Amino acid sequence: MCGIVGYVGPRGATPILLDGLKKLEYRGYDSAGLAVHDGARVSIVRAVGKLANLEDAERRAPLAGSVGIGHTRWATHGRPNETNAHPHTVGGVSVVHNGIIENHLALRQRLEKDGVRFASDTDTEIVAHLVARGRAAGAATLLDAVRAALAELHGAYAIAVVEDASPDRLVVAKKASPLVLGLGDGETLAGSDIPALLAHTRRMVFLEDGDLAELSADGARIENAGQPVTRPTKHIDWSAVMAERGGFKHFMLKEIHEQPRVIEDTLRGRIDLVAGDVVPDEIGVTPEVARAIGRVYLVACGTSAHAALAGRYWIEQLARVPAFVELGSEVRYREPVFTRDDLVIAVSQSGETADTLAAVKTAKEAGARVLAVANVLDSAIPRAADGALYTHAGPEIGVASTKCFTAQLAALLLVAVYLGRRRGALGEGAARDLLQALVETPEKMRRVLSQAPYVFAIAKRLVQARHTLFLGRGLGFPIALEGALKLKEISYVHAEGYAAGEMKHGPIALIDAEMPVVVVCPRDAQFDKTFSNLQEVRAREGQVFAIATEGDTAIADAAQHLFLLPEARSEVLPLLTVLPLQLFAYYVADLKGTDVDQPRNLAKTVTVE
Repeated sequence: MCGIVGYVGPRGATPILLDGLKKLEYRGYDSAGLAVHDGARVSIVRAVGKLANLEDAERRAPLAGSVGIGHTRWATHGRPNETNAHPHTVGGVSVVHNGIIENHLALRQRLEKDGVRFASDTDTEIVAHLVARGRAAGAATLLDAVRAALAELHGAYAIAVVEDASPDRLVVAKKASPLVLGLGDGETLAGSDIPALLAHTRRMVFLEDGDLAELSADGARIENAGQPVTRPTKHIDWSAVMAERGGFKHFMLKEIHEQPRVIEDTLRGRIDLVAGDVVPDEIGVTPEVARAIGRVYLVACGTSAHAALAGRYWIEQLARVPAFVELGSEVRYREPVFTRDDLVIAVSQSGETADTLAAVKTAKEAGARVLAVANVLDSAIPRAADGALYTHAGPEIGVASTKCFTAQLAALLLVAVYLGRRRGALGEGAARDLLQALVETPEKMRRVLSQAPYVFAIAKRLVQARHTLFLGRGLGFPIALEGALKLKEISYVHAEGYAAGEMKHGPIALIDAEMPVVVVCPRDAQFDKTFSNLQEVRAREGQVFAIATEGDTAIADAAQHLFLLPEARSEVLPLLTVLPLQLFAYYVADLKGTDVDQPRNLAKTVTVE
């Protein structure tokens, strides 16, 4: 949630900050602001709503200078209005902040007793007061004042600070909220995520929790716990074009169509077809650990939790080890019993999901082994884990995840095969056949996506529906859940995903001629039973949209709306069955005119529990 951009260098800061904030719009925001140092003092501009409003405000009151910070705010404390928008300025100190200061009430009360008057309802303004008071009390530098202020804060934060008295530098800090530095040629940048910086440099430094950095045109000086530290510089091979729409109407549609390439990238270098195995060095779990596992817990939230459900099926079927899926937002509050024999797989697109990160820490404290499956290099969850398996989806801009979901599916299937081979539950020949099917899947995904106009035609016929039911069995169940989530996320249509066998335990009461029912029903081991559920829907006049397999004439006669998939092994079917559901959600939302890439009330990276 929220976005930070900072710049110090020879160029005008304002256009760089605005461009960076546009690249972070996917994170979700309701107001925005800039603070730029003109060489004499810092001036700020703030606005409610979209960045276009901020640009209009800046045109009316131009900001000149080569040092500055920018922010897009997602309201947590205080209503979304200009007063609560960042930056907050006190005594010549301007601050932007992501996260939550958990002890903000106690700090606010203490400051108010000292005579401080607050201009906003935010917890962030407290940081500005603390830094300004530190400078007034004799802190030698802005860095010293920020360090002293941070010592009083409890909670999560990424902050950036500029002040009147420091015309050539800014200070940033991070704890449990992402912050990346970009090292350019005679300039230094900071941002909440890589896309904000890609237009200017590919040399990135990922700050770790507790890091405090002073940025100047010459580079960054980083410290942690008061001691200088060196963080490695990473070369990011994402191109700036990867973060643009590439001719598609929306980022989400572009990212749906990128999925075949994403799966190829995620598999590349990780499969050995000759040996019928997964390359051990790429998994993040040693063979010894794999053989010693007693249970597997998959911890995730939202779309990642649906990928985890598919992972549970694969791990139990292929590795023959008990597997459980836990919602990150629930797991640590029920006092879970993790043991040293457990493997905890934390699945997160951003690698910064607060609830999942908290669950990882709980598991680590209990002695469990943790494997992270994430898309963002050196993000918080991989750093907290014992090993990491990165998906190679590139930047995902659309808030509703698509390509990261299928990349997670591919990664979790690799983990299941790897565990199965290490534990002797999956033979070489069977593994080779499965991995060959996985390698062939991207081309089948292209065939599915080439039929997008058929899904558009179905969406036009069902766009007026107010409620939709999604049904699936086995590996079709998590896909039904994901299809329902996509529809409700971006089109605001009420949708529910159910295990098809549960339909008669309540949801069947909803079915009538006005209720579209999407049935995930490819030719797999559960086909006959799922098809029976489909017929029960038709018997009650429900409108059936079936995802089926080419040549399946029985379903063609039973469903009013049909999308056909190429034949494939059951294990890889989720990578195919989800595609028409993503397209369906996209087209319904686009026909309704909703903000597809930035749906209301949602943010890409949920860094607040």
